[in-house]
Amino acid sequence: MKALRWTALLTVALACSSGIWAQPSAAPAASADPCPADAQSLPLEALFGRWELRVDGQPGVAIVEMARHPEYAGVRGTVAREGGGLPSQLAGDIDDEGLLTIDQSDDGHAISATWSGSVQSASCGKVFEGTWRKASDESGAHFVLRKLSSASGITKPTNN
Repeated sequence: MKALRWTALLTVALACSSGIWAQPSAAPAASADPCPADAQSLPLEALFGRWELRVDGQPGVAIVEMARHPEYAGVRGTVAREGGGLPSQLAGDIDDEGLLTIDQSDDGHAISATWSGSVQSASCGKVFEGTWRKASDESGAHFVLRKLSSASGITKPTNN
């Protein structure tokens, strides 16, 4: 009788360890796409930090800093050109069509330029391209805005 009890306990132990009585495991969760498909899928925080701005026809690069806007669900920041000059003020957000839209003011009062750009696919929200438009004469130029660092750290711009 003692041998039968030990045999039964051993059988139960083996069954448990082999998964016979285990609960069926849940199917693995579908892996979330690490890169948002469009700008509307980006969290606002993805815009925070330091960016490199290149505008066709303008020399060199500019450094853009963006942080949370204190008055609405958007960003506020500055754009400063290499070589000096006072930085321009920026304010913007992702619009209903999924475009990054930014108003730029050189004097802090009047809009001097507007930007409208799309997130580039497979960039994970780190590259936007579009049109920079000067307010005074509506002339436009292509721009590329490339993420350099998040709000917590700063890196040097690349010369690509």
